Amino acid sequence: MNYKHTLAGDQLKLTFSGDLIGENNGPELVELVNNTLSKGAKYCLIDIEDIRYINSSGIGVLITILTKFRNKGGELFLIKPSEHVKKLLIITKLQAIFNIVDTEEQALEKIK
Repeated sequence: MNYKHTLAGDQLKLTFSGDLIGENNGPELVELVNNTLSKGAKYCLIDIEDIRYINSSGIGVLITILTKFRNKGGELFLIKPSEHVKKLLIITKLQAIFNIVDTEEQALEKIK
């Protein structure tokens, strides 16, 4: 999996592409999240439109990031999941836990 990140004010934006397999990038992503939380990040917007596949470790990474932000009084938004990822979130009942939006603008509206 490849990812890009930007930190603007209290918002960390992550853009993922490829396959979200936690063993590969998980520890690196958690370290990045810890660093941005220490810099005052409160919201995490993760664009997962280009994720083709996600395994249980990848889901674990998303849940870890979600937990870290919520423990600091913040929130995480999953932006534009593919149909495959949407189905996985529904099957695992995680759509009830994550804030899932179609656009970054929708996420920003919920932050206000």
